Amino acid sequence: MEEYRPFYFEEPVPPQNLQALKRVSDNVNIPIATGERLLTKFDYAELFPLHAVDLIQPDIMYAGGILETKKIAAMAEAHYVGIQPHNCYGPINMMAGLQLDTCTPNFVIQEGGWRDWYQDATIGDFPTQTDGYFGVPTGSGLGVAMNEEWLAANPWDDNGRPWAHRLGNNPSRQDVDWS
Repeated sequence: MEEYRPFYFEEPVPPQNLQALKRVSDNVNIPIATGERLLTKFDYAELFPLHAVDLIQPDIMYAGGILETKKIAAMAEAHYVGIQPHNCYGPINMMAGLQLDTCTPNFVIQEGGWRDWYQDATIGDFPTQTDGYFGVPTGSGLGVAMNEEWLAANPWDDNGRPWAHRLGNNPSRQDVDWS
């Protein structure tokens, strides 16, 4: 795979096995990314001294919010590690990510992207994605709020699947029962 120069190799081993991650990192010439399933700054504190990753992917929703994720990003910066906030949950998580991205020196890329239903699901001006880039949110707070009427008209389905699945756009495949 190295000849194709991938942007990074995401979670080549389960994130709980840091020694295996270090072994992979030492034996490939592809940037390593991990972290969407690491939940606290203490998890990252064990990861960074190994120098086994080039990019972390904390999930703002699970890592304790914007402030706690900002602390994790600062720890990463001290170890010359970039950050890509994880996002597969929708417009509010995306807006939180964009807020974090704008004030994080080691920000590299934002996971996720525009989904057609984001503007319908939110009240306020959701930033437009142009040429792969989002503008900085300009509204108060996160920049948008959820549209309660839209939520009532578009509930999750009986299997607990999110709107993106029913609206035909769920590239994360979290709607699949892999068992």
